[in-house]
Amino acid sequence: MKKFQKFAMIALLAIGTIACDSDDDAAPAQQTITEIAVANPDFSTLVTALTRTDLADVLDGSGQYTVFAPTNAAFTTFFASLGPNVNVNNVNVDVLENILLNHVIASEIKSSAIPASTYVSTLSPFNTSTGSPTISMFVQKAGSVVTLNGGVANSGAVVTTADIDASNGVIHVVNAVIAIPTIKNHAIANPAFSTVTGLLSTQGLVPTLDGTVGAPFTVFAPVNSAFTTAVLGIYNGLSSTNKTNLLKYHVVGGINVRSNAIPSGNIPTLFTPQTFSITGTSINDAGSTVNKNITVTDVQCSNGIVHAIDGVLLPSFP
Repeated sequence: MKKFQKFAMIALLAIGTIACDSDDDAAPAQQTITEIAVANPDFSTLVTALTRTDLADVLDGSGQYTVFAPTNAAFTTFFASLGPNVNVNNVNVDVLENILLNHVIASEIKSSAIPASTYVSTLSPFNTSTGSPTISMFVQKAGSVVTLNGGVANSGAVVTTADIDASNGVIHVVNAVIAIPTIKNHAIANPAFSTVTGLLSTQGLVPTLDGTVGAPFTVFAPVNSAFTTAVLGIYNGLSSTNKTNLLKYHVVGGINVRSNAIPSGNIPTLFTPQTFSITGTSINDAGSTVNKNITVTDVQCSNGIVHAIDGVLLPSFP
């Protein structure tokens, strides 16, 4: 009996030792997005910014987020662009918050899940109204290179380190602070709009779509394939004034019309007094019998919104 008791005691001690060893070998709890940022000295400006705007707690909590995280060097360049002596501690806190939210998506998106091109919604609000729509981001991937809003030259960024996994999402390091995009920025970012962007530039309309005078604008932007040989023949035969008028016919001024709030009846355009009407996703223009279709909706910009269409809208010229 004594031998049995001694054996049982040894067995219990052995089990206890194995259990302790197992506890010691357990993987540490995965860090949150905020904890990862705090631990990385190259994110110190980001951490200060998150703390000033009370977003550090948000990214330290539950939920799943994708954060495009600018480095300290990226923030230094950004603050310098705002004026002399501007830094993370004295920049307007509302401006800072909107910029930070422009780097956050309310779901986890690993780099492997990014298609060749797509739009995603950031958490940066279009305005201060309750339930405001949020700013869109254009994301492209070529090979392993992920580009946001057309890259640094277009006030966007490029991912330099992808897929830093966190318990509440993922961090992608970027080489620039991503400015809140205007209509011009989104038009330039998406190569499917390169033709209409070139025409707008030639006619001197790009500054209008980059500014706030007359904004917000609702733009129905033809994709490249809309500019068929026949359409370009019509366009090239117009006077410079009517080329401008045709392009203005694609823009509604003074209103941010999302796809779920398109009004019925005639819609006024910047080419006064020309109008068009929309039924569902079909646009009935004044100068042709063939309706055009809305193919991509609700690309939200800081100064308005863009809907892609598959045809060029033709007004009725006087």
